[in-house]
Amino acid sequence: MTTIKDLVLKNRSYRRFYESHKISVEELKGFVELARLSASGRNLQPLKYYLSADEETNKKIFSTLIWAGYLKDWSGPGEGEKPSGYIVILGDTQLTKNYYCDHGIASQSILLGAVEKGLGGCIFASVQREKLAKLLNIDKCFEILLVLAIGKPKEEVVVENVKNNDIKYYRDSDQVHHVPKRGLEEIIVS
Repeated sequence: MTTIKDLVLKNRSYRRFYESHKISVEELKGFVELARLSASGRNLQPLKYYLSADEETNKKIFSTLIWAGYLKDWSGPGEGEKPSGYIVILGDTQLTKNYYCDHGIASQSILLGAVEKGLGGCIFASVQREKLAKLLNIDKCFEILLVLAIGKPKEEVVVENVKNNDIKYYRDSDQVHHVPKRGLEEIIVS
């Protein structure tokens, strides 16, 4: 039986995908359903979602993303390694301008759902928002909060303990992606 810990451990920031593995808008809607059912500050539910599973729209979204800040010599996935779908998380400014942590909760719910289905993703806060809004013709009443890239992972990602207080993720010579995490004893203060 798969546990929630198993899903959390598999829910890494994947940055390379099998681009040939297509995702449908219906699958993306299923992931958004998980976000819809998740907690929302004041139960206001101010988030909206722009879904993309077609090649042309995916190219537009891809062109606005900054892929891996710590990997200075890597500008993002190459041909055949790009995500098959995206979910752009929007804040509806007609409802509020304070989304609290709703978009973080929604992102985690969506990506846990993706992992359960054998997929994976990456949350992007480094987005050229004005360019993306223009490319997708997003109404000005919506604020672009995050972009989720989703696809079938094409890379191995391993979690390891932080060494020498270095939290920067990296790739080894075999292109395995390493993610250092602080130990439990280091993050519990009571």
